[in-house]
Amino acid sequence: MNFSRVFTGVAALVLFFAAPAMAQETGRPVVVELFTSQGCSSCPEADKFFHKVAGHEGVIALSMHVDYWDYIGWKDSFASPANTKRQRAYAKMAERNVIYTPQMVINGADDVVGNRPMDVVDVIDRHRRLPQTVALDLTRQGDSVLVEAESLKALDGPLTVQLVRFRPESTVHIKRGENAGRTISYANVVTEMRVLGVWDGAAPLRVSAEAGGDAPVAVLLQNKGGAGLIEAAAVLE
Repeated sequence: MNFSRVFTGVAALVLFFAAPAMAQETGRPVVVELFTSQGCSSCPEADKFFHKVAGHEGVIALSMHVDYWDYIGWKDSFASPANTKRQRAYAKMAERNVIYTPQMVINGADDVVGNRPMDVVDVIDRHRRLPQTVALDLTRQGDSVLVEAESLKALDGPLTVQLVRFRPESTVHIKRGENAGRTISYANVVTEMRVLGVWDGAAPLRVSAEAGGDAPVAVLLQNKGGAGLIEAAAVLE
C-alpha cells in the first residue's frame, strides 16, 4: 500500500471539508457532474458523498441521472436520455468505449469513479487552481436571467453557453431493482439543461434567458460543443 498516497488523500479530504472557502482561490468555480441512477447498487455511496460536494463553496455540483439502468426493474424518476447522451459525449471526447455509474466528471475534462472521495477531491483541488479565463456574471431579472461574460484571454475555440436548472434535494423510496427497499437522498438533481447559444469571446456576451420558478440556475461556458473543458460557470440559488 502506498501510505504516502493515502495520507495525502486523507489530508486533501480534511482540507476540502474543513476550509470551503479555499475553492475560491482563483475565483473560478469547479463544476462536478455526477452520473448516477436510482437503479445502480454502486451509486448510493456516491450519492451520499455528493451532498458534501454540493455543500462546498466554490463547487457547482450537478446530479445527472441516466436512463440505461431502468431495464433492471426500477425506472429512475429523474432519469433523462439527454443526461445519458451527455455522458456518452464525454466518453467519446475521452476516446472511451464505455460509460458507467457512478461517475463524476470534473469541469468537463476529467472523470473519476464517484464513490472514491479521495480521488474526487484531488481532481477538484487541481481544477480550482486553474487560472480564470472568462469573467461570468448572472443577474435575475424577474422570470429571466441575464448572462454576461467577457474573455480575459484568447479562447481556444467557441464556447457553448448552457443553462441548467436543478432541485437542491430530493428523496426517493425505491421499491424495486438493485436498491429495493432503500430511501435515498439526492443532491442538486438536474431537471433541465438547454443551450442558449455559442460565444466566440471576441466581444462581451450578453444574453437573457427565461428561468422562472424557484429552482436554482447555473450557467456553463464549455468547449468542444458542450463536451469539453468548462471555462467558466456561475450559479444563482
